[in-house]
Amino acid sequence: MARIAGVDLPKKKRVEYALTYIYGVGLHTSRKILDATEIDYNTRVYELTDAQAAVIRNYIQDNVVVEGDLRKQVALDIKALMDLGSFRGLRHRKGLPVRGQKTKTNARTRKGKRKTVGSA
Repeated sequence: MARIAGVDLPKKKRVEYALTYIYGVGLHTSRKILDATEIDYNTRVYELTDAQAAVIRNYIQDNVVVEGDLRKQVALDIKALMDLGSFRGLRHRKGLPVRGQKTKTNARTRKGKRKTVGSA
């Protein structure tokens, strides 16, 4: 099993899709990584040699922000919005949808369980 960026990639999947298990790597980025390292998209993870896995690992480490560093960066960006007092920051602080969705009927994921007032 290949371990890249602290994530165990599933053995039987194609490398193209297996790399998307890494936080911060989507399909587009995965294909860019494979093009740069000259590895075929159709190669299965268990077919990767140690040298190929090392090349992918080094490329990701040098050129792509992933996993813990990316999570930290996103958290700091959200904190900066809240500290600025921007509209998006206020929505984050209140736990409401940030991107303009309506909240009259939906938005249960962000708002949490319904709160009933004055039920006897």
